[in-house]
Amino acid sequence: MWIFDMDDTLHDASWRVFPAMNLEMRSYIARTLLVDAAEADRLRLCFWRRYGATLLGLMREHGVRAEHFLAETHRFPDLHRMLRADAAELAALRRLAGRKLVLTNAPRAYALRVLRQCGLLRYFESVISIEDMRQFGHLRPKPDARMLRHVLRRHGLRPANCVLVEDTLMHLRAARSIGMRGTWYTRYSLRAAQARPPARADMHGRPRYVHAKIRSLWNLRPPIRR
Repeated sequence: MWIFDMDDTLHDASWRVFPAMNLEMRSYIARTLLVDAAEADRLRLCFWRRYGATLLGLMREHGVRAEHFLAETHRFPDLHRMLRADAAELAALRRLAGRKLVLTNAPRAYALRVLRQCGLLRYFESVISIEDMRQFGHLRPKPDARMLRHVLRRHGLRPANCVLVEDTLMHLRAARSIGMRGTWYTRYSLRAAQARPPARADMHGRPRYVHAKIRSLWNLRPPIRR
């Protein structure tokens, strides 16, 4: 089973989507917490580092409702003008054998719009969005290993037979902790390092918990079935 991240993996979100999203999140934090733009950016970075997601910090420390935050920060009425996906990479995905899922911390409505407009939705049997990541009343988005186990159980999958294709190292570390193989996709990582916090790890290395590091989906190799 192939499990794909979406933003900066299936499309180049760092081109226009992430810069716009960062502005929306800064604005949301500023008006919700009554702080200036600089403090909003500081808090966003702090939440990302501490919790792995800005939303979790806002929920846990300030009681923000997830639904409100997601709706306000993912509207993008001009989304079709903000999307860019490499044709060769899309061809590689189409040719890739095996079952495929999308696993994204983005809200469902936004994820479906992106996948439809990039012509990708038909290639995935399921889209697992942040709304699907609740357990026992708690939101557990990536990189929560408990959520990853839950997703695999729900789809009848063994971790050893799954590959997570991701641009974010902390998510790959969580996948490895439950026995999944992780592929670090770095095609858009240079721009991503400039577009969103925190700073990325050294792009010239490969952490030990990462099975493979690739710049093209043509380089994907299936897991050994057990």
